[in-house]
Amino acid sequence: MRAVKSLLVMAGSLKRAEPNLEEDSILIKAMKSSNIPKFLKADIPLFTSLIYDLFPTIKIPEAVVSKLEEMLPGELIKMKMQPYAPFQEKVIQLFDTFNVRFGVMLVGVSGSGKTTCYKTLAHASNTMKAQGEANFFKVEYRVLNPKSISMGELYGEVDVFTQEWMDGLASSLIREVNTNQIDDPTWDPSGRYWVVFDGPVDALWIENMNTVLDDNMTLCLANS
Repeated sequence: MRAVKSLLVMAGSLKRAEPNLEEDSILIKAMKSSNIPKFLKADIPLFTSLIYDLFPTIKIPEAVVSKLEEMLPGELIKMKMQPYAPFQEKVIQLFDTFNVRFGVMLVGVSGSGKTTCYKTLAHASNTMKAQGEANFFKVEYRVLNPKSISMGELYGEVDVFTQEWMDGLASSLIREVNTNQIDDPTWDPSGRYWVVFDGPVDALWIENMNTVLDDNMTLCLANS
């Protein structure tokens, strides 16, 4: 159901952006935009062939070059990196996914560009916001490694000696962001703040994020 909701949200935004486009074409574009970022490279041709088998008569119009696509090469050069089309595509896919999801997981081997991908999008979003472009936000991010500390240090625990609750690193960051207590005079309250869990995923720490990543959007801690 979450996947269907994301598809409908993306289709709705495409319909508002291109009201004269046929609904079948809009749904196909939404399906490709919401699903292709989640597939392995070998799965994409299979998915594409399934789409064309199901909708053999529908012609999908070429994607319009967005403002983000136009300015990404210059942004990469400013970050002292080489513009590379497949990497730029991944940055755009991350942007599209953030438009329909508030929690995103970047998966890949070490050195594949996961960190550079979200940092590039953050820099690009800040530049677009400074230029007054719509649908872009000022972005700040905090990075932590969930596997470098214990579960108590990550989410909080009761001190065995004082019997007082001690907030964890992740819960402190999330509370700080949600109450706009960010100690930065240049921070825009309407901006986006990313809390990045940069480390291997396992059932121990990701289990507590279930209620954050579903429609509840609430972190449930042991102290209620």
